[in-house]
Amino acid sequence: MVTEEEIEHVSKLMRIDVDDHKKYVEKVNMMISYFDILDSAGVDSEEITMPETSISNLRKDEYIAYDDKLIEKLNHYKGTYVRAPKMSS
Repeated sequence: MVTEEEIEHVSKLMRIDVDDHKKYVEKVNMMISYFDILDSAGVDSEEITMPETSISNLRKDEYIAYDDKLIEKLNHYKGTYVRAPKMSS
């Protein structure tokens, strides 16, 4: 389903250093097979009901300016990147 080359390509796009691409192939394939199980659950016929809300009951949509640069307020900010925790195996 997923190849080692695809894992390597995606990790490069996301700028994530991955030493062993092979170990993620099985993990990603397991996730995809789980999504296949969810897709085959047959819930297309289930009707989802939502209560109707009048537009007059919604809050007013207004623009509020934010003068600070939000990315500079983040922890682990460096240059134009935000450092994320390492993936555990």
